[in-house]
This record gives sequence, C-alpha cells and structure tokens, in this order.
Amino acid sequence: MQWKFCPQQTKMDLCGLKEILYKIHNSVNKLLQWALEQFTDLTAGLLAHFLFRQHFHFLLSVLVVFGPALSLWVSKYSIFGNKDHYLYRLFLQSCWGWTCVLCGSFIFLLSYCISNSFIHSVRHLSRLLVAGTLWTLFRRLLSFLVDASGSCFEPLQGPTEVHRNPGALLDSDTGPLLLLREEKGKAACLKAGLQWQGCEVSDDILILSLCCLILAEEIAVFGPCMALGKTVGGSLRIIFLLCVLLLGLWIFLILCLLAHFPLFPSQLVGGALGYLGWKGLYYKGWCVLKPGWCCLGKPKALLSDSICNMGHGC
Repeated sequence: MQWKFCPQQTKMDLCGLKEILYKIHNSVNKLLQWALEQFTDLTAGLLAHFLFRQHFHFLLSVLVVFGPALSLWVSKYSIFGNKDHYLYRLFLQSCWGWTCVLCGSFIFLLSYCISNSFIHSVRHLSRLLVAGTLWTLFRRLLSFLVDASGSCFEPLQGPTEVHRNPGALLDSDTGPLLLLREEKGKAACLKAGLQWQGCEVSDDILILSLCCLILAEEIAVFGPCMALGKTVGGSLRIIFLLCVLLLGLWIFLILCLLAHFPLFPSQLVGGALGYLGWKGLYYKGWCVLKPGWCCLGKPKALLSDSICNMGHGC
C-alpha cells in the first residue's frame, strides 16, 4: 500500500487546526475576562462596604498598638527578620513611590472614565500631591526633632577606659558610653560609626500607615462607581487589583516590622502621625475645602461626576 501526499488535504487540516486554536483562544479570553470581572466586583463590593470604610483605620490602629506582641511567637531565624530581605529593599524603601504610581494610575483612569476630561482627571491627583508634600514635611520636621533631642556617643573599648574617665560616663543599655562633642545630627553620627541616642519616630510605620489609609480611601469608590452603570475596561480592573495587592503588601510589611523589629514607642508614634496625616488630609484639611480649580474634594466626589456624566462609558 502506497501513501500519497495530498497538498489540498494538508491545507484543509491546517485550516481546521487554526480554527480550533482560535476557538480555544476566544474561550480562554472569555473565561479570564469573566473571572476578572467577578473577582473585581467581589473585591470592590467588600472594600465599599460601610464596615470596611468606617472601621479600617481602627483595625490598623489596633494592629500598630498590639502588633509588637507578635515578637513573642516569631522565630528570629525567619527570612523576614533580616532587614536586607528583598521585600524591604524593593518595596519598603520606595513605599511612597509604589503608592503614587499605582494609586495615581487608578485615580487618573477612573476619573477619566467618568468625566472623559484629561484636565479633570489630573486635578483629582492633587490629593496625592498634597499627601506627598505632607510626607516630606513630616520627614523634615521629625529629622529636626531627632537631631535636636538626641546626642552622639562613642562606646568605650574596655574597663581601663572606664577608670580613666569616670566623670564622663553615662549609663545605657549597651554599657558605659563616653559623651562626644556636638555632631551635626544623627546622620553624621551614624556615618562616623558612633551611636546615637534620643527620641525616635519610626518613619517606616508612619509612611506605611499613611499609604494604607490613602489606598483604602481611594479604591473604596470603585464599587459605587460601577454600581452606577459605568462601563469599566479590563485595564482599570487590573490596576484596581494591583492597588488591592499593594494594600495587602503594606499591611504585611507593617506586621513584619512590628513582629521582627519592635520599637516601642517610636512605632506607635509613627502610626499615630500617619493616622493624623490621613485624617487631616481627607477629613479636616485639603479634601474638605470648597471645590475649586485645584481641589475637587474627597474621592467620593467621583460619584457626583459619574451621575453628571451618565451615558458615557470607558
């Protein structure tokens, strides 16, 4: 029996294979789109619930107050007990940058979907601009207070030096210390390899708390906006989920810092300042001003924009 090559039959087989692959591709796309819509709708509904919106700041406060108690159960050999872990280096040191990129993208796209105005969307970003300015002022003020209230010390090398300088010694947790002449601040002291002692405020807990509260405030309006009948594209849904993941990551990093590096009361003060910054920005300061060309109010102002622009999709 001899087999004969049939070009026409081969071409028909290839066409059939392409059609099958095309149908599979469409089915997978529809399945992923359905899963994305269902998951974002569920997540947006949870974040828009009044229990979350009214009590998230309270839950975060409880976490900051009682989180250091977790240090009694965590292992000192955990990978998160190393400050050089990639999570700390990649995200913690650029916490505000990550928040601005993802949260800013979400605010801009959502407001553009609602208003179809580039200028109007940029104006909604003023909330992040004011929050960034507030964070910069906090850092400068805290740096000034730390430098003004602390002192630089040099550890003594041995008991011989203790007997040589009995009048210049101060008691501390790390042993006898020799008070040095005035330095130019904490940064210069640590750079010289010395020890700095004074009041401290945890910058990490401050910025993480502030970013958590801002993210929760901004993304909570996504559900109500969709409930008004706005057509939301896949790109906005993906950015929304990235913001939710970022919020979860910031909460996780707060837990790691409180459990593995407990610093009381500096972390408590940092969390309190983060809360005051959020409260002052969204409920006592910028966002409660009379709406103008640079201030459009709280994130829920997007709902008013959506009602005024019903009929336009994204």
